[in-house]
Amino acid sequence: MSEPQEVTAFERLGGEAHVRALVDRFYDLMDLEPGYAELRAVHGPTLDNARDKLFWFLCGWLGGPQHYVERFGHPRLRARHLPFAIGIRERDQWLACMRQAMEEQGVESALADRLAEAFFNTADWMRNKGG
Repeated sequence: MSEPQEVTAFERLGGEAHVRALVDRFYDLMDLEPGYAELRAVHGPTLDNARDKLFWFLCGWLGGPQHYVERFGHPRLRARHLPFAIGIRERDQWLACMRQAMEEQGVESALADRLAEAFFNTADWMRNKGG
């Protein structure tokens, strides 16, 4: 008798199509909401590249296909984000924007809370400037 496999966050979110929808809503909000202006400014003129990279990364991070690793190798998140000025304001805007996207995409609250905690830990570790 085999052990029941744990359902991944990727599966709980609904797979690739739902992860893509979450990422797209996240970047749409970043573009639309004035409260995310500092975060948006860090991303440069277009969000297309960032959309794809976050989608590829989140698929694997959530327990699904390793699209990011297959394309770029180890994520090395902190090193890859060092060229961008990330402080407390940018961290908090990223987290708020993702929380809003999760709510608007109907992510179940227990999963959204668990993800928000993990996102905070990662986003806080990415800070590379004061304030």
